[in-house]
Formats: sequence, structure tokens, C-alpha cells
Amino acid sequence: MPSQKFLVPVGSLLLVLAAYYFYRWAGVAIAVSALVMWLLLHFSRMMQVLKRTTNRPIGYVGSAVMLNAKLQPGMTLLHVVAMTRALGARQTEKDVQPEVFRWTDGTDSHVTCTFVGGKLAQHALFRPAGDALPPAP
Repeated sequence: MPSQKFLVPVGSLLLVLAAYYFYRWAGVAIAVSALVMWLLLHFSRMMQVLKRTTNRPIGYVGSAVMLNAKLQPGMTLLHVVAMTRALGARQTEKDVQPEVFRWTDGTDSHVTCTFVGGKLAQHALFRPAGDALPPAP
């Protein structure tokens, strides 16, 4: 995450400078237009994900076991919210690192996810004791 804070602005600036060097002001206009389009695409995706979460209860997921199977370290919070189609129930104070969110399903199983800098650091599945499978015949 810290490298992205510097690489994206520096890369954008280098793109604009290269466009000016090779194509003068027409190149700058195209480069700036491309950067604005890129920002609008990310903003549009974020708004679409958040729009899908509006009618779902906070912290609910259809199956905590399936969510646990799909999670991978390094995923962004936006990606996890898009997978669950629901905002996670916050378990920590606001603006405190690491952030911990929980998603629970109908069987009271839940997945607790820890995000550091907006990226998934670890996750844990909890299943109640009553979820034991019946013995095989």
C-alpha cells in the first residue's frame, strides 16, 4: 500500500511529462483525459459496489464457509464487499488500524477479516458447535 501512494502520482506525472515531450500540448490533453477516465472508472466501480449493498443487512453473507474459501490475503476491502454484497459489521473503532470486520450467515457462522491499510491481512472462520455433521452410515 505505501508504494501505491507514491507510484500512482509519480507515474501519472511521468505520463504527462512524456506526453508533453513527444506530442506537446495535444499529448498532455490526451494523457490527462486518459487519467481522468481511469479515475472515473474506479469511482464508477466503487459506486456500483456500494449501490449493491444498500438493500442488504450490514454484516450478512449468504454462506460464511463459501466466503472463507474465496478470501485470499491481499484482497482489498472493496473487493470483499463486492463478493459479499454487504458491508461488514465493524468490530474495531473507526479509523483505527488494523480494521476488523465480520460477516455472519444464517447459521451464526461468521468470518472475521482483518484489514491493514485497506488490504486483507488475515481471516478466520467460526462455526458454532451445533454445526457438526451427522456421522456417516
